Amino acid sequence: MTDMITIALTKGRILKETLPLFADAGIEPLEDMEKSRKLIFPTSRDDVRFLLLRGVDVPTYVRYGAADMGVSGKDMLLEEGGTELYEPLDLQIAKCRLMTAGIPDQPVTAGRVRVATKFVNVAKDFYARQGVQVDVIKLYGAMELAPIMGLCDRIVDIVDTGNTLKANGLVPMEHIADVSSRLVVNKASLKMKHQKIEALISSLAAAVDARN
Repeated sequence: MTDMITIALTKGRILKETLPLFADAGIEPLEDMEKSRKLIFPTSRDDVRFLLLRGVDVPTYVRYGAADMGVSGKDMLLEEGGTELYEPLDLQIAKCRLMTAGIPDQPVTAGRVRVATKFVNVAKDFYARQGVQVDVIKLYGAMELAPIMGLCDRIVDIVDTGNTLKANGLVPMEHIADVSSRLVVNKASLKMKHQKIEALISSLAAAVDARN
């Protein structure tokens, strides 16, 4: 079905906040996406289907046209290079901040600063703009442990309430970016399926406005 619109959604907390917006725009999955083992879901519209992906994979699927549209955190777009995608709408959900953090009053090691993060590109770009030389250590989880165990001087991570940092004796330090979920569109899809995609964007924008 060449006029099918494929929309890549992010698993987890973002999905819980995303689905009500699409429902307000008249698009709902025909089964429970959180309980199913499927990855492709038909919706209440015959010409729209959802894909369910890890957040880090959504920009890739949209960039290469495997999905026409997607919902991705701004953190992932910054890390994965979202400049190749059309980003028409801030959905204003899953809001948090991308920040540096560390042990309060602990000086950094002389010379290059050691930074642990899963946001390698974001960290390199941020510190380069500060004129600071860094060694970036890629970690996938338990980021707060790294400074405590002497693995690094700073971490770069998502901060929501800050409670996890506080519980581990760390404090947020420098603000890098405000993060929320964004609607992204493949540029070729926008040209070929312009009318349908623009109508969908308008419906979602109205849903966002109504909620805010």
